[in-house]
Amino acid sequence: MVTHPHPPARWSRAFRQLYAVSVVGSIGQQVALLAVPVLAVGVLRATPGQVGLLGVLGTAAFLLIGLPAGVWVDRADRRTVMIVADLVRSALFASVPLAWWAGWLTIGQLYLVVLLAGAGTVFFDVAEQSYLPAVVGRERLVAANSLLVSTGATIQIGGRALGGFLVQLIGAPVALVLNAAAYLVSALVLTRLRRDAAPARQAGRRDGFGRQLAEGVRHVLGNPLLRPLALSLAGTNLTVNLMTTMLPVVFLRELGLGAATLGLFLGAGGVGALLGAVTARPLADRIGHGPALWLPGLVVAPLGALVPLIDTGPALWLAGFGWLAIAWRTGIGNVIGVSLRQRATPDALLGRMNAVFRFLLFGAIAVGAALSGLLGQYASLHTALWIGAAGTALTWLPIFCSPLRALAEPPTVAASPREAATVADASAPSAGTGR
Repeated sequence: MVTHPHPPARWSRAFRQLYAVSVVGSIGQQVALLAVPVLAVGVLRATPGQVGLLGVLGTAAFLLIGLPAGVWVDRADRRTVMIVADLVRSALFASVPLAWWAGWLTIGQLYLVVLLAGAGTVFFDVAEQSYLPAVVGRERLVAANSLLVSTGATIQIGGRALGGFLVQLIGAPVALVLNAAAYLVSALVLTRLRRDAAPARQAGRRDGFGRQLAEGVRHVLGNPLLRPLALSLAGTNLTVNLMTTMLPVVFLRELGLGAATLGLFLGAGGVGALLGAVTARPLADRIGHGPALWLPGLVVAPLGALVPLIDTGPALWLAGFGWLAIAWRTGIGNVIGVSLRQRATPDALLGRMNAVFRFLLFGAIAVGAALSGLLGQYASLHTALWIGAAGTALTWLPIFCSPLRALAEPPTVAASPREAATVADASAPSAGTGR
């Protein structure tokens, strides 16, 4: 049986602060994920095509700047990158309720806000995932990612349900004030992290920008373990987003249900993601990391067909169960997949590796949103749901047809001396924080 070191009894101060940032940011994000499409549909009377375009623009930045962002992050102080990204996103989302209050809000402004906020998310996510190995050490990544993903899933459960009730109670524009405040609080917490806690920069390197970017792409697409993982996860994002993009339109227009019910339904996905995050580590211990990445996808494949059957009454509960099952599989993949790629990547390549994955995964979300909008506009809402469910049932195949299929435990590259010293310093009880 595969074994892992037990999670540390006491996380370092640096990780506790990074964890707090994750909690605060997730709360605001869950409110925004519900409030933005509800605002578009309920206040601005957006068409299915416009809702789909919102989904595309929300992740388009990963396609436009995702790859070069990895090079920039590898060259920069990652704490500063995260702080600036949070401040930018806070200002953008605060502009929406202000424009609504003044009577100036348009779908065009909403397009611009989600596009630019997506750019901020690109830099924040790449910097955060590249920062984590230097804070906790590579051997603790599964435990740290399990805690982060399970906490995020817990927030997803309550956050989307709470977001639904808030949107219904005070309106979508006002609810976005919470999202802006959450990003501001996150930036303030990040200022307490030490600047030198970030992974080492590539000091002394003289490679050009293009060569460094290509090095990151080759590391992912040329790696027999990372390439199938990227294909599988990108396929999952594309097909799941085919369904997610049209669900607000189905709930609010076709079924006549409110934002609160939509929030509870999406919250069921949070329950599934939480269960996946909690079961990921023991499942990988028992059957191996590779099987834990593809076997859950095979098991839940038939259950995804329950989502397109959504209707009022018992069909709504069955669709919710199917949504929960898909999210359970996704939660497992998040913990095992992120830990695998972090452990298999040298610290000097972490920013670029994460950027390539973000480019592929969020690019797939953008494509899924675009296809969903086209299908919803020119075919039917349920056509988008059915194609998404069918595609999701096949996304485990790239891993099954690769060396990952029977992988017991991922390889761990050696940490650099600078990174090892950073981990030891961040874990020391007397470690201070910088402002």
